[in-house]
Amino acid sequence: MPHALVAANRPATLDQLALDQPARVHRVDVSAAAQPAERRQQLADIGLVNGESVAVVARAWPAGDPLVVRIGHSRFALRRAEAACVHVVALE
Repeated sequence: MPHALVAANRPATLDQLALDQPARVHRVDVSAAAQPAERRQQLADIGLVNGESVAVVARAWPAGDPLVVRIGHSRFALRRAEAACVHVVALE
């Protein structure tokens, strides 16, 4: 199921973005997604920190899990539950 574009300057989580929609990381919150506390550091280690540019570039078919995300100039695979921890602001 394709994801609709999130309106510019609107908050969302990384898993909610449409493919190739540019965004900036606003914060990472693992508590709401029932992730272990160390997941925040793991996500920071791959570059998911405040202000970093990010986009979803692919989703596995058919369930959409995992996601391939572009963080700066690098690409990583994230589970949808991990991507849901990353709060972003969509860009135009």
